[in-house]
Amino acid sequence: MNTKSIIYGVSLGPGDPDLITLKGLKVLQEADKIYYPGSLFKSGVKSSYSLSILEHYKLDATKFEGFYLEMDLARVKVSKLYDLTFEQIKEDYKKGLKIAIVSEGDVNTFSSFSYLLEKIKKENFNVELIPGITSYALAASEHLAPLCLQNEKLIILPRVQTEAELEEALTYFDTVVLMKIKSAMGVVNKVLSKGNYFVNYSEKLGTKNQFIASNLEEINKRDIPYFSLITIKK
Repeated sequence: MNTKSIIYGVSLGPGDPDLITLKGLKVLQEADKIYYPGSLFKSGVKSSYSLSILEHYKLDATKFEGFYLEMDLARVKVSKLYDLTFEQIKEDYKKGLKIAIVSEGDVNTFSSFSYLLEKIKKENFNVELIPGITSYALAASEHLAPLCLQNEKLIILPRVQTEAELEEALTYFDTVVLMKIKSAMGVVNKVLSKGNYFVNYSEKLGTKNQFIASNLEEINKRDIPYFSLITIKK
């Protein structure tokens, strides 16, 4: 095994290519191989948010290696893809390469990289993670609305399923961030109609298609995309 081999988990930030750390960009510029995640749809179409960010950095595209995730409830196909991708990474590691595996947002927050990290740690490979800006941090900046102050409590909920779940969060926390909200808007609307809340909605943050709003009526006219979130404050 080459002692110079190393694997980096690199956070790309939420969409704006400038919102990467200096360290993260330096690693990408020096990497021998760059793995990036994407989505494979039933139609066969491939799409990668990470690749769209990577393309701004004028890197050598021959270093890019995509792994496209086909989502299914049982996650059988996804698990197999992680296994296959890791076998490729392992071969690169044995060659003594400097490997970067990127993730949009923060590499430790709802990131596909975490599944590969589990395998990397089992092999005791040399690995380093570079944290990044999350979508909800950028949302707070775009809305000019701090997430929390002093002793206020913050909770992040993905795919909230029931009114009771959201109501409980709003009872015990000052700020509630809802992510992966496409299927949750019915629940959100019912709960928000019962009280007085400040609501900030954001979609496709940091891209040319960014949209933000604080009016629930306006929000409900949107075709909610995957890359969207809502922040609720009492």
